[in-house]
Amino acid sequence: MTTIVLIAKEPLPGKAKTRLAPAVSLEQAAELAAAAIDDTLRALEHVPATRRILLFDGERMPQRAARYDVIPQVGGTLDERLGAIFDEVDGPMLLIGMDTPQVTAEHLAPAFVDWPEHTDAWFGPAVDGGFWALGMRAPRGDLIRGIPMSQANTGELQLARLTRAGLTVGMLPELTDVDTIDAAREVAADAPHTLFARRLCGFDHMVEVAA
Repeated sequence: MTTIVLIAKEPLPGKAKTRLAPAVSLEQAAELAAAAIDDTLRALEHVPATRRILLFDGERMPQRAARYDVIPQVGGTLDERLGAIFDEVDGPMLLIGMDTPQVTAEHLAPAFVDWPEHTDAWFGPAVDGGFWALGMRAPRGDLIRGIPMSQANTGELQLARLTRAGLTVGMLPELTDVDTIDAAREVAADAPHTLFARRLCGFDHMVEVAA
C-alpha cells in the first residue's frame, strides 16, 4: 500500500505564487495558492492511501489536512527537502506538489489501485519541463538530491537519474503546473469546477470591470 505526500507552503502574500503578479496582486496570488492547496487536498480525499503526510513550510495548516501527519520541511534547496522525505518514509510513496489544482484521483490511481509489481517508480511530467509527481516503491533520497530544480530540463534530469539507477519507471499523465498567469488560466479553463478556477475567474472579472 502507498503513502501520499503533499508538499506545500503556507500561502502568504509575497511568498506564494508571486510569478502570477502583476496580473493579480500578491494578496490575490496567495488566495490562489490557498485554493490550489484546497483543491489538491479535496482530490486526495478519494485516493486510497494508507498514510497521508503534509510536508509543510508554515504555521497555519490547511483545514482539509486534519487527517494528515504534518512534517515540517527541512532547510535547504528543494532537492534536499524532497530527498529528506524520501529518506524518512518506509514503503511505497508518491509525492505531489500544490501546483496542479486540476489533479484528480484518477490521475494518481496507477500508484495506488494498480501499482504493478514490475514498476519501481512513478513519474508525473509537467508541461514546463519539471514534474508534478514522483513516487518510489523503495524511497531513496539520494535519487533526488543534486537534481537542479525549477529548470526547463528538471524533469528530464530526474527521470534519467531514476532510470540510471536501474528503476523501471511508470508514467503518470502530463499536467500543467500553475507557475505563470497563462498557465493559471489554462488550468482554470480545463478544470472550471475547482475553487482555484472560480477564484481566478473572479479576479479576472475584477480586472475587466476596472478596465
